[in-house]
Amino acid sequence: MSVALQIANLIKSYGANTVIKDISFAVNRGEIFALLGTNGAGKTTTLECIEGIRKYDSGKITVNGTVGVQLQSSSLPTNIKGLEAYLLFCKWNKAHVNFELFDALGLTQLKNVQYKEMSTGQKRRLHLALALISNPDLVFLDEPTAGLDVEGRVSLHTQIRKLKEQGKTIIIASHDMAEVESLCDRIAILKDGKIAFEGTTTELTSEMGKQCRIQIKTERPIQDADFEQGYSVFTTKNIGDTLLELLEICKQTQNTVLDVKIERATLEHRFMDIAMEGKA
Repeated sequence: MSVALQIANLIKSYGANTVIKDISFAVNRGEIFALLGTNGAGKTTTLECIEGIRKYDSGKITVNGTVGVQLQSSSLPTNIKGLEAYLLFCKWNKAHVNFELFDALGLTQLKNVQYKEMSTGQKRRLHLALALISNPDLVFLDEPTAGLDVEGRVSLHTQIRKLKEQGKTIIIASHDMAEVESLCDRIAILKDGKIAFEGTTTELTSEMGKQCRIQIKTERPIQDADFEQGYSVFTTKNIGDTLLELLEICKQTQNTVLDVKIERATLEHRFMDIAMEGKA
């Protein structure tokens, strides 16, 4: 399988603050690859360095093919209409006007709507159409479904899968773990400017094995536990022993148990385990 994107020893600093710390990874041609991380982990900066809109300090970025970009935050003149923007970008890119793409993204009704009158979701669909005008080999999508309703998300996911079927390489930055699990072939998790994990979602979740979360609601929080929505939370591979131990602790401290929930750890839980490991 040929490589569409190769990142080698990338470093980027803002003054004395190094936000990308010598990262390396590769994306294969025709796959959907997700770059994940909590806010401030460096994923948007990494994408902007790859896209050529931000300079980096050192390292090597190799892009094999043409590029289309949907930025996390972008804008157009407030009074420009949807069709006007589309035709303008077609002219700039010397691209054939393809109304099939325009229609596939649900933009037909926006042809005569001014940009300032569009919803957030409508603007993001228009931005994606503009990113695809030149029929790029690699498509970069930064939080592509932010602001979209359920119907819009489903429609966009369908379009992303069609792009993959056409042999496009798609790099996504997203906070939505369900979206990532549904769409992506492989992922990389950034933590403090470094790659903390790279592989498939199956490989990530398989690391959890039989790992489960016990959520126990008591009159007082249990000491040294994570606390979420009124529950003390514990992660374990041995439900019986851990639950008995927790109940014994509650009994000894006279801490009344109000509720207990047990669930298998999800991709989101595993992501947060990695992203937050070592943080207070």
